[in-house]
Amino acid sequence: MASTRRKFLQGSVAGIIAASVPLSAFRFLRPAQVQAGIGDAATRWVFLVDTYKCVGCGLCVAACKQENEVPYAAPVTRTWVERYVVTEEGKTHIDSPQGGRDGFVSPRIDGQVIDSSSISKAFFVPKLCNQCDNPACVQVCPVGATYQTRDGVVLVDRSWCIGCGYCIMACPYGVRFFHPQHRVVDKCTFCYHRITKGLTAACVQACPFGARRIGNLKDPSDPVTRAIMTERVAVLKDEYGTKPQVFYLGLDTEVR
Repeated sequence: MASTRRKFLQGSVAGIIAASVPLSAFRFLRPAQVQAGIGDAATRWVFLVDTYKCVGCGLCVAACKQENEVPYAAPVTRTWVERYVVTEEGKTHIDSPQGGRDGFVSPRIDGQVIDSSSISKAFFVPKLCNQCDNPACVQVCPVGATYQTRDGVVLVDRSWCIGCGYCIMACPYGVRFFHPQHRVVDKCTFCYHRITKGLTAACVQACPFGARRIGNLKDPSDPVTRAIMTERVAVLKDEYGTKPQVFYLGLDTEVR
């Protein structure tokens, strides 16, 4: 039934989009979860990434794939790690082979290994869905398949997603993708199925260096909250006004 409905909606919405009807004109469907208002309003889930501690081992990426059933060999992942190599000439080389899943080898530019003596600095930056307070992806979804819980996490209802791709285009962080098996949009959910049961996210659990942490911003005693409130933290692409809730310690100015 869900598959038949999705195919019907894909055809219907495709025609509407082609006719350039405003998205607001056909927000006629909402998944049951939205109507129920899931999530605890007393909680606001946030993420803290310490770039000083990340070594690019890729264990977080592998753990995420396994936990969230993203095919291991697929060139997509819910979270990934980028390597930044800045040379003495001021050039920045960025790579993330397989999302950093298997770690990193010697950095190369145009197939040539970068001479270590010419490297000014190098570091790793984990990335994931920013669970924005003002999520553009929710605003553009024409059928309500992308929605925000009361505790701030943005989720995707697979049974309602029609694969139009508007949310993928709207996200300034590039965190959304088409799941190779389910054929609908997928993304990081902070492991919502785990954190709402008192567990931690798979990537947090897998990191042996404590580079990733998750907490409740509404709890002043939470170690993550204390770090965000008392230390120098930064967010990615603040200029977009999405109010991202993934905070970084030691975020370099070279990070894009």
